[in-house]
Amino acid sequence: MWVVQALLVMFLWAACFPLIALGMKGAPPLHFAAMRALLSGLALLLVAVALRQPLPRDTKTWLQLGGIGLGATTLAFIGMFHASEFISPGLATVISNTQPLLAGVVGFLILNERLGKFGIAGLILGFTGIVFIAWPGISVAGMNFVTGLAYLLLAAIGITISNVLIRQIAGTIDAVVAMAIQLLIGAVPLVVAAVLMENTRDIAWTGAFTTSLLSLSLAGTALAYWLWCKVLETVELNRTNVFTYLVPVLGLMMGALFYDEWIGITTILGVLLTLAAISLVNVKTSPPERSP
Repeated sequence: MWVVQALLVMFLWAACFPLIALGMKGAPPLHFAAMRALLSGLALLLVAVALRQPLPRDTKTWLQLGGIGLGATTLAFIGMFHASEFISPGLATVISNTQPLLAGVVGFLILNERLGKFGIAGLILGFTGIVFIAWPGISVAGMNFVTGLAYLLLAAIGITISNVLIRQIAGTIDAVVAMAIQLLIGAVPLVVAAVLMENTRDIAWTGAFTTSLLSLSLAGTALAYWLWCKVLETVELNRTNVFTYLVPVLGLMMGALFYDEWIGITTILGVLLTLAAISLVNVKTSPPERSP
């Protein structure tokens, strides 16, 4: 069951890329990011209230949720929305999807999660696949590479930290409540930054922007974060994070189907390597037999 949920999350996240590009035409990046976080957080909060889920009472949980919000929402949204202004989509795909490698290291150091030889090989193979997929974008990287790289690394680090914290609180708080609170906490710095650094009057409430905002908030964020938190409640971080390699794969498929984007041999090879990586990381090695 968790595999189906993880695949659905990857699909929703992959669909965010064209929606972000569409929405950026109607609002400044920080305003767009702040509204996305607020709407998705409020939507999940309404669900939590309807389900009569209690709020956390201990300080430690609130601090952990605050850390998740700053990582998964504040840093990740700033990085993703601003990176699109400075760096090509192919290169952005490679860098943003190094997050499973970072998470593998952090999961090993902090959560004591161990990867076998198949898991290590899968992570390396998956990153290699992403490089092949995005090679056309890498070959034409422009002068804004350093700025875009910094933003994408910021997003990757934020998501990595938040995933570790989600894994730590898994099972101690309802997923809907956790994701609602972290989104609303993470939205606060975004709102402050948007008010101080951008002009609200630059927002154009067109049909395209409204559709993009609602789709990103309700499906690409609220639903996706809820499902991802549910997955992390039952499955090790290292095994689930490798599924994020599917995001650029699904994104390329959407581009080919709806935007007539050309997919070459290098891209196809990258897709095959990525699928092989997911299989390797999810191989369960049997414990050695004991001597009689």
